[in-house]
Amino acid sequence: MIDRPLAAWLAACLIGCAALPAVLAPPSPTLVAGSPVSVPTATVPAVHDLPRTTTVGLDARRRTADPPGTVPGGPPPHASGGARPPAGAAAPDDPSAAAGRQARYGWPLRPVPRIGQRFRAPPNPWSPGHRGVDLVGVPGQEVRAARDGVVAFAGPLAGRGVVSVLHPDGLRTTYEPVTATVAVGTVVSRGAVLGTLEPGHPGCPATTCLHWGVRRGDADYLDPLVLVGAGRVRLLPDPGDGERP
Repeated sequence: MIDRPLAAWLAACLIGCAALPAVLAPPSPTLVAGSPVSVPTATVPAVHDLPRTTTVGLDARRRTADPPGTVPGGPPPHASGGARPPAGAAAPDDPSAAAGRQARYGWPLRPVPRIGQRFRAPPNPWSPGHRGVDLVGVPGQEVRAARDGVVAFAGPLAGRGVVSVLHPDGLRTTYEPVTATVAVGTVVSRGAVLGTLEPGHPGCPATTCLHWGVRRGDADYLDPLVLVGAGRVRLLPDPGDGERP
């Protein structure tokens, strides 16, 4: 039989062992209304401790791909010589084209003559006009082909001597009054002598004028001065009036 002191000691041990987990466990936090709550946070390393990485985004790729001096994502720069237009695109008007035509034609009188009467288009095809220019000259002066071509007409016409030359561009130049020294079918070069100038052209402000005309096709008369850079192109349909060969 256990004596009472021993029994009391055992009871105390049992009570102490049962309370040991509660003693060892950390005390639960006591929440008080209105007090801040402490939330555990993870420890974040300092920025200088992080490994360095490189992120290549869209803008970075554009900066790498686009040449210097361009807008990101924009069209590539043109070469210093200028961009060529796409195939089939119409080229802009070039003043050198007119200069090229002027280079192919020359004055029919030498030296460059004074203009006695300019080209004047009539208001309609059947009205009178001046389908050419009158160039002041002297009797017997040499009349020359304005450009390479083939003599299409040479001889008298309505009481005056006339020479016509057909050129590679389809234009026909006419010279009168001229005593022809060439025949039909003769191949002439620019500046070749076609004949000599006769006096007495009607409407000439001087004693002798060369009437120089230019025709495209059968009805369209042009200002001859445009061929030498001294006038503008003007078209005049003149169907078969027989005024000029």
